[in-house]
Amino acid sequence: MAKLSSIQENIRSGKSDALLARLYGKKPASLDVQRRRYGRLLDLFASTFPAAGAIEMFSTPGRTEVGGNHTDHNAGRILAAAVNLDVLAVAARNETGIITIQSEGYPQAAIDTRQLEVVEAEKYTSAALIRGVCARMQQLGFRVGGFEACVTSDVLKGSGISSSAAFEVLVCTILDHLYNDGNLDPILNAQVSQYAENEYFDKPCGLMDQTTCAVGGFVTIDFKDFAHPLVRKIDFDFAASGYSMVIVDTGGNHADLTEDYAALEHEMKSVAHALGGRVLREFSRQKVLDETAFLRSQVNDRAILRALHFYADNQRVADQVTALETNDFPRFLDLIVESGQSSWMLNQNCYSPRNVGEQGIPIALEVSKSVLAGRGAWRVHGGGFAGTIQAFVPGDLLGTYLSRLGSIFGEKACHEMIIRPVGTTKLDIL
Repeated sequence: MAKLSSIQENIRSGKSDALLARLYGKKPASLDVQRRRYGRLLDLFASTFPAAGAIEMFSTPGRTEVGGNHTDHNAGRILAAAVNLDVLAVAARNETGIITIQSEGYPQAAIDTRQLEVVEAEKYTSAALIRGVCARMQQLGFRVGGFEACVTSDVLKGSGISSSAAFEVLVCTILDHLYNDGNLDPILNAQVSQYAENEYFDKPCGLMDQTTCAVGGFVTIDFKDFAHPLVRKIDFDFAASGYSMVIVDTGGNHADLTEDYAALEHEMKSVAHALGGRVLREFSRQKVLDETAFLRSQVNDRAILRALHFYADNQRVADQVTALETNDFPRFLDLIVESGQSSWMLNQNCYSPRNVGEQGIPIALEVSKSVLAGRGAWRVHGGGFAGTIQAFVPGDLLGTYLSRLGSIFGEKACHEMIIRPVGTTKLDIL
């Protein structure tokens, strides 16, 4: 494994620091953490697959939703950003047709690429995601084949940073480079990955998570045409704003929330169906308001309120993009707060109606408001119902904010992040 040894030396010696800084930030402490992390993963690969051939390294970021809470599945707009937390892999191609992935801290997952039908017993496992990615790539005419890989991830699980999406996109990226010369478009990568999660893992999801992980940076996506979403990177230097983005993990159990997520999409679409359409984007907010009496005879009241949230947040995304592109950061922060209020009052995804005694997200939002009112912004993050909030915190309040929220939810609950400009990628360490 001469190449593995060369990569290890380049990382240890600091020759790869420019690449690491682009992915994880320039702080010396961050670079030191990543050097150790990369070295540990390379050692794991060497001991797990000692007979493997030439290796490649791959990285796929997690993502943070910035605007458009649950708008994507009704053909709406979103604003998201890749973050410096990632899923990292060392992989080597083989000719057996078997994919074997050893994720750090987890049992090995293995699938045969010659058997790509859905396996019911695999649902909700990483093997299902791997098999689903292979199946969809093959259906689309791309080559798939065997490889061995070791994977480590610091993408927070159950925290709205899209750990499953990052893993799917990573697997697709590995197959793309090992078997298809890196020719897969990032958007198609995202669509392949979404298919794996929907059809093989059996979790309903939109396309926002996978797209942002694949593309990187600040990204606005318009899903008016699901088959051809409009993706545009936003030119905004967040580091120069003087603010930090903080994700606060309020805890809570995500294991039983699939029904809540599915109900949210179903209820929004039930309004569209009652009006004779498929998704809410086909109609105007005014149409829903004009037809409220009729709609109440067809759908439940919560569905109507969630539809009204869709229209408000869909427009807010366009306004957020304008604010960023014109460097109107105060307006951007105001829109973040408005979005959070809409999610709480109209979309109603800040706690599960099946577990009203657990409301960590609303508590975190109210405490954030007490610390940041007039200075920053706060909102529910990701799917909601349990888990995380997102806050934009000015530098002089960062210590106070981290201390206050940490005292409630734990010392490790708050995660300061940077926006990563690079999406899923093969790492050129040598």
